[in-house]
Amino acid sequence: MLDEQLEQFFQHLRYERNVSRHTLRNYLSDLGQFHSFLAPPQKDGTFKKIPVKDIDHITIREWLSELHSANKKKTSIARKLASLRTFFQFLVREGVLEVNPAKLVSTPRIERKLPTHLSTEDAVRFIECPDSNTHLGMRDRAILEFLYATGIRVSELVNIDIGDIDFKEKLVRVLGKRKKERILPFGEPALQSLMHYLNEARPEFLNNCPPLERDEKAVFLNYKGTRISTRSVGRMVDKYIKQCSDIKNISPHSLRHSFATHLLDSGADLRDIQELLGHARLSTTQIYTQVSMEKLIEVYDKAHPKA
Repeated sequence: MLDEQLEQFFQHLRYERNVSRHTLRNYLSDLGQFHSFLAPPQKDGTFKKIPVKDIDHITIREWLSELHSANKKKTSIARKLASLRTFFQFLVREGVLEVNPAKLVSTPRIERKLPTHLSTEDAVRFIECPDSNTHLGMRDRAILEFLYATGIRVSELVNIDIGDIDFKEKLVRVLGKRKKERILPFGEPALQSLMHYLNEARPEFLNNCPPLERDEKAVFLNYKGTRISTRSVGRMVDKYIKQCSDIKNISPHSLRHSFATHLLDSGADLRDIQELLGHARLSTTQIYTQVSMEKLIEVYDKAHPKA
């Protein structure tokens, strides 16, 4: 039955594949919605049992059509279809099904948006927004410097421990997606901001926390002395966007996009950028070549007499 197979799949994700909580939450949401579509609650509060072998590609298309009618975004529909494909592929491997019905359903065509990035001047100005005379300002400056200097994801930044950083060589060990480890360099400005924060602000944050609750390993802390969260970093970025009124529509991830775009503009090899960003496929990194091409065309249009 579908509900039993879903539970086995979730156990597989949690204990065998060891996926992140965020990934598991997405699978629970997507597949839970699919289950509700097939087996809505009955009058007595129970759910109709659905044999998993009765689900075919037409059933899946009907669900996706309903999502489309509810004005769900194409990106959201594509993700839900990907969740179904993974689930049914698990059942094929387990011998429950012979074929994956979701493979017969086409993914909605999605226009790939170019990543939002800052100009070099705006990136520097934005990073310098925090007031480095305050403890929170020291931490925020160090975070922004580190994001731009390394191009790491916010989820990777918040998980950095003191032992992950080689201060002498200016290197940091990062654990990325699929538990893949990579070593990244960072520059002198990031090191100086980091040391200022570690020497002045971080000890004060630790003092705000009871000894047994302190996170002594974490590099970046909140003012309570515990590891900072990705949500807190997002709120921090939003705060400085308001201070820089002419810098809009950016997120913590925009500094990662800016890192990659500026490296490419300066002549860095695309495969080196792929390694630094931790992309599994080169095609993911190639989106930045489109950003650089747009800039090149803009320069051409402004400068060439026959443009």
